[in-house]
Amino acid sequence: MEFTPLVAGVTGSQRATSYTRRAITHTLAAAERAGADTDHIDLGSTDLPLYDPDRDLAEAGDAEALLERVRAADAVVVGSPNYHGSYSSTFRNFHDYCGFDEYADTPVGLVVVAGGGTIASPLDHMRVTMRGVHADVVAEQVGIRNASRFFEDDRLVDDDLAERLDDLAGAVVDAAYRWALAEREPRTQA
Repeated sequence: MEFTPLVAGVTGSQRATSYTRRAITHTLAAAERAGADTDHIDLGSTDLPLYDPDRDLAEAGDAEALLERVRAADAVVVGSPNYHGSYSSTFRNFHDYCGFDEYADTPVGLVVVAGGGTIASPLDHMRVTMRGVHADVVAEQVGIRNASRFFEDDRLVDDDLAERLDDLAGAVVDAAYRWALAEREPRTQA
């Protein structure tokens, strides 16, 4: 089967020195090594006004183009810093724009980055809300506690964490191949 999956990575952080951005960048590089094309959607560098369901998408900054990039992806890895025990408002605002058209039957991997030790609740919140728009959330997920100890000079320096992010990338790429194969196979009736 001639198919190269496109994996989009969404960074839900505004910080210029974001560890979330670094983790997503690493994961996308791992997806490329696994045979995928990639697209990094860095929400910190977009014009995305606060979601208003009454606003026309054409009048909502980069929203229309961002949604098209997610719809074009065969798999997505979403990442957010932990803010007050959940995901960031930056990620939430973007996620509010998204729906079934963007995520139905799309493999999604989750990454949460914390300056301290709390990652479980944000991962749970991301999993539940992604499944709410019919994403196929893969079992692999990565939570990074005390993030500053894993990065130096804009690069990941911990081999165990690198392996976990590589495994996540492999899981979404493999899931994208499975979905593509399932779409090409004729369905049989029992």
